[in-house]
Amino acid sequence: MAGTDDAVAEDDALYVLTAVLLTPAQFPSVLGDDYPAACAALGLEPYAEGYGLVLGQDGDGARWTVVVDDVSLVAVAIASWDCGMEYDLSPDDRSVVCALPGWPLALAVAAPGVPAPHDPQPDPEAEGTDLPPLTPPDTETWGPAQRRLGADEIALQWAAWRDQIDDETTFTGSNGTDVADDADGGDAGDGADGSHDPSGPDRADSAQESDAGDDTGADAGTDSAAYAAGENSPHSTALSGSHPGVRRVLAEAHAYVDNPPPPGRIRSSFAPGGARTLRADGPGWSLVARTDDIAFVLLDEEPGEVLPVGRGAALPGLLKALDALAVRPA
Repeated sequence: MAGTDDAVAEDDALYVLTAVLLTPAQFPSVLGDDYPAACAALGLEPYAEGYGLVLGQDGDGARWTVVVDDVSLVAVAIASWDCGMEYDLSPDDRSVVCALPGWPLALAVAAPGVPAPHDPQPDPEAEGTDLPPLTPPDTETWGPAQRRLGADEIALQWAAWRDQIDDETTFTGSNGTDVADDADGGDAGDGADGSHDPSGPDRADSAQESDAGDDTGADAGTDSAAYAAGENSPHSTALSGSHPGVRRVLAEAHAYVDNPPPPGRIRSSFAPGGARTLRADGPGWSLVARTDDIAFVLLDEEPGEVLPVGRGAALPGLLKALDALAVRPA
């Protein structure tokens, strides 16, 4: 493989643009709700050691995703790039598992000195058996990939999203309970003091109207997460606990404690103050939370909406149990 600084590429050289890990603890959320699903999307076996995905262009400018089993090498390269250091990622040919046409992620960069990125031409010797090129998710529509990307973006920008939440007015009723206490049932449609907050539906309607027609995910450089989480405020559904989807998410997350899901369905990463950032997914939903704080829920049936879940008495125990099950980066 060749780095982007090489002046001339050989026929089989790859100009490396970026790389990502595909492991139980870290994988591109666009590919699936868990590690086995992400591997299946690429036609790979879900080996516990995982893979590295190297994205680049060949000498003709065609997009390729090269799968390698040297996870440590890819991890070192990513860490070096994150620190602003140069690193020539050149996996040994023996570590290459396969080369897949296209990219599963949207990239805003291209290799210099070669034609613009494009999908490679079908192999005439494949006789129609070659794989279709990988493509990033459509930023114009809402679906599972955009929902998961939105949750990823909230996890990365937690402080900015958390600053938009006022615990006292958003979650807490006169008796100090909140929507997290309804995870096992109960009438979450009323406030904690038995009253219904009329401001919630109005705020939700106005938020949906103001966001109608937005195209916040059109920039490929944002990995389409802006469409998923960009312009909508967490306050757009003030009574998130009254939403049946939120109650379903909390119930299904509780079920994970007794019946652990596939690897990668729950992931845990570092957070300030000794806390952990949790990412959990399920059929039609994504959850992102801090173990010492609140949670946010995104649903397939609520395009672009971010539903906050207050801490209360039930959420801390749930998050602690999920963190005990979660896969953590090495």
